[in-house]
Amino acid sequence: MWDRTYLQRHIEWSRETFGEGRRTEGLCKHIAKELDEIRQNPTDLMEWVDVIILAIDGAWRAGYTPVEIINALIKKQAINFERKWVRRGENEPTEHERDGAGV
Repeated sequence: MWDRTYLQRHIEWSRETFGEGRRTEGLCKHIAKELDEIRQNPTDLMEWVDVIILAIDGAWRAGYTPVEIINALIKKQAINFERKWVRRGENEPTEHERDGAGV
Protein backbone atom coordinates (compact mmCIF):
# COMPACT_ATOMS: atom_id res chain seq x y z
CA MET A 1 0.00 0.00 0.00
CA TRP A 2 1.15 3.53 -0.68
CA ASP A 3 2.56 5.29 2.29
CA ARG A 4 1.58 8.89 3.03
CA THR A 5 4.93 9.47 4.76
CA TYR A 6 6.79 8.50 1.58
CA LEU A 7 4.72 10.92 -0.50
CA GLN A 8 5.13 13.74 2.04
CA ARG A 9 8.89 13.23 2.03
CA HIS A 10 8.88 13.23 -1.77
CA ILE A 11 6.95 16.51 -1.85
CA GLU A 12 9.25 18.20 0.67
CA TRP A 13 12.36 17.05 -1.24
CA SER A 14 10.92 18.11 -4.60
CA ARG A 15 9.89 21.55 -3.33
CA GLU A 16 13.31 22.10 -1.77
CA THR A 17 15.21 20.76 -4.80
CA PHE A 18 13.17 22.14 -7.72
CA GLY A 19 11.20 24.99 -6.14
CA GLU A 20 7.54 25.86 -6.25
CA GLY A 21 5.25 26.02 -9.24
CA ARG A 22 3.39 23.57 -11.41
CA ARG A 23 6.28 22.87 -13.80
CA THR A 24 3.78 21.04 -16.01
CA GLU A 25 5.57 21.45 -19.33
CA GLY A 26 8.95 20.54 -17.86
CA LEU A 27 7.53 17.47 -16.16
CA CYS A 28 5.80 16.34 -19.36
CA LYS A 29 9.04 16.77 -21.33
CA HIS A 30 10.92 14.82 -18.66
CA ILE A 31 8.32 12.02 -18.73
CA ALA A 32 8.66 11.87 -22.54
CA LYS A 33 12.44 11.52 -22.14
CA GLU A 34 11.98 8.73 -19.60
CA LEU A 35 9.54 6.95 -21.93
CA ASP A 36 12.19 7.00 -24.67
CA GLU A 37 14.62 5.44 -22.19
CA ILE A 38 12.06 2.74 -21.38
CA ARG A 39 11.66 1.98 -25.09
CA GLN A 40 15.43 1.50 -25.29
CA ASN A 41 15.53 -0.75 -22.21
CA PRO A 42 12.05 -1.98 -21.28
CA THR A 43 13.27 -4.20 -18.43
CA ASP A 44 14.97 -1.39 -16.50
CA LEU A 45 12.80 -1.00 -13.42
CA MET A 46 14.45 2.30 -12.45
CA GLU A 47 13.27 3.92 -15.70
CA TRP A 48 9.69 2.83 -15.00
CA VAL A 49 10.00 4.20 -11.48
CA ASP A 50 11.29 7.51 -12.85
CA VAL A 51 7.94 7.92 -14.64
CA ILE A 52 6.04 7.15 -11.43
CA ILE A 53 8.11 9.68 -9.46
CA LEU A 54 7.56 12.37 -12.10
CA ALA A 55 3.81 11.65 -12.12
CA ILE A 56 3.67 12.02 -8.33
CA ASP A 57 5.56 15.29 -8.69
CA GLY A 58 3.01 16.54 -11.20
CA ALA A 59 0.09 15.53 -8.98
CA TRP A 60 1.27 17.41 -5.89
CA ARG A 61 2.26 20.41 -8.00
CA ALA A 62 -1.30 20.42 -9.38
CA GLY A 63 -2.44 20.98 -5.80
CA TYR A 64 -3.13 17.49 -4.44
CA THR A 65 -2.14 16.21 -1.01
CA PRO A 66 -0.52 12.84 -0.32
CA VAL A 67 -3.85 11.47 0.92
CA GLU A 68 -5.67 12.72 -2.18
CA ILE A 69 -3.04 11.15 -4.45
CA ILE A 70 -3.24 7.81 -2.64
CA ASN A 71 -7.05 7.86 -2.68
CA ALA A 72 -7.07 8.71 -6.40
CA LEU A 73 -4.72 5.79 -7.14
CA ILE A 74 -7.01 3.41 -5.27
CA LYS A 75 -10.18 4.84 -6.83
CA LYS A 76 -8.81 4.83 -10.37
CA GLN A 77 -7.59 1.25 -10.13
CA ALA A 78 -10.99 0.17 -8.75
CA ILE A 79 -12.57 1.78 -11.82
CA ASN A 80 -10.08 0.00 -14.07
CA PHE A 81 -10.84 -3.35 -12.43
CA GLU A 82 -14.51 -2.93 -13.41
CA ARG A 83 -13.88 -1.91 -17.02
CA LYS A 84 -13.83 -4.17 -20.05
CA TRP A 85 -10.57 -3.95 -21.93
CA VAL A 86 -10.03 -4.37 -25.67
CA ARG A 87 -6.77 -6.18 -26.42
CA ARG A 88 -4.92 -5.15 -29.51
CA GLY A 89 -1.48 -6.04 -30.80
CA GLU A 90 1.47 -6.00 -28.42
CA ASN A 91 2.67 -2.65 -29.73
CA GLU A 92 -0.72 -0.94 -29.60
CA PRO A 93 -2.43 0.58 -26.56
CA THR A 94 -4.94 -1.58 -24.74
CA GLU A 95 -7.88 0.66 -23.96
CA HIS A 96 -11.15 0.15 -22.18
CA GLU A 97 -14.47 -0.01 -23.96
CA ARG A 98 -16.22 3.32 -24.01
CA ASP A 99 -19.90 3.93 -23.42
CA GLY A 100 -21.80 6.99 -24.59
CA ALA A 101 -20.51 9.01 -21.61
CA GLY A 102 -16.88 8.45 -22.57
CA VAL A 103 -16.20 6.57 -19.36
